[in-house]
Amino acid sequence: MLLGNAKQAVLQRLQVIRRSLHCLQMGKTREIKKRIKAVANIRRITKTMQMIATAKFQSAMIRASASKPYAQGIYELVTHLAATAGNIEHPLAKPPAESPGRVLLLVITSDRGMCGAYNSHIIKLALETYQRYLKDHEVVVELIGRKGVAFCRFNGIDVAEQHQIGDKPTYEQISQMAERYMAQYTAGRFDSMHVVYQQFISNARQVATLTQLLPLSPEVDKSATSARTVDYEFSPPAEELLRGLLPEAVKTTLYQAISEALVSEHIMRMVAMKAATDNAGKMGKTLTRKFNRARQTQITTELTEIISGSAALE
Repeated sequence: MLLGNAKQAVLQRLQVIRRSLHCLQMGKTREIKKRIKAVANIRRITKTMQMIATAKFQSAMIRASASKPYAQGIYELVTHLAATAGNIEHPLAKPPAESPGRVLLLVITSDRGMCGAYNSHIIKLALETYQRYLKDHEVVVELIGRKGVAFCRFNGIDVAEQHQIGDKPTYEQISQMAERYMAQYTAGRFDSMHVVYQQFISNARQVATLTQLLPLSPEVDKSATSARTVDYEFSPPAEELLRGLLPEAVKTTLYQAISEALVSEHIMRMVAMKAATDNAGKMGKTLTRKFNRARQTQITTELTEIISGSAALE
C-alpha cells in the first residue's frame, strides 16, 4: 500500500514537471514562430520597397540622361564664347558691385528615408560648408526635401525656405526657382549661391558635391585661348548671346543637379532595401533552424518523460 502511494506521488510529480517543461518549450517555439512571421512580413515590405525604388531609379535615370547632353552643351557653348570673345561682363558672371556679406546655400535632401547614407553624406558636407562661410558671411539656407529640416532644427540653423519638388520635377518648375535666384543675385541680395547635392557618377558611386551656381564662372581653357589665332565675329554680338545663354546655363545646371540627386537617392534606396531583404531572408533561415531544433528538443523531452513514467510504474 505504501509502495503504491509512493509510485502515485512520483507519477504526479513527474506530470507536474512535464507540464512545466512542456509550457516552457511551447512558449519558446511560439516566440520563435512569431519572430519568423515578423521577419517574413518585413522581408515582403523591403522587397516591395526595393521594386518601387528600382522603377523610380529607372525613370529618374532616363530623365537625367536625356537632359545631361543639353546641360553640358550649354555650358560648353558658354565656355567657348567666353574664351573666344574675350573679357565680356555679365551680371550673372561677376560678383556684386557691393558685397552684401550674405551667401545662399541650397541643400538637396530626400523627402523619405530608407536610403542608406544618402542624407548623412549631404548633411555632413552642407554643415562643413555652412560653418566655413559663417566665419565671414551670413548664410541663408534653403532646403529641398524634408529630411534636412530636423537636422537644421536640432543644430539651430534657420531655414529660409523649404521646397517640395516631388519625384518628377519639371523643367518649368526648376526654371522658376532659378529665375528667382538670378533675380536676387542681380539685385545684390547675396555674394554667391551654392548647391549641395549627391552627384551621380555611376550605379556603384554617388558623391556628395558642392557646386557654385552663382556667379556662373565657366572654366576657360587658357592654353586654347592663347593658341587661338582666329578672330571671331559674333552675330548677334557676344553680349547679346551671353544674355540668353548664361540664364539658360544656370537653369540647366540647377535642373541637372536636382535630377542627379534624385537618381542617387533612388539607387541608394534600392541598394539599401536589397540589403535589408537579403538580411531578412538570412534571419528567417536562422530562426527556422532554431525552431526546428527547439521542436526536436521538445519531442525528445516528451519521449524521455513517457519512458521515465513507464519505468516508474514497473
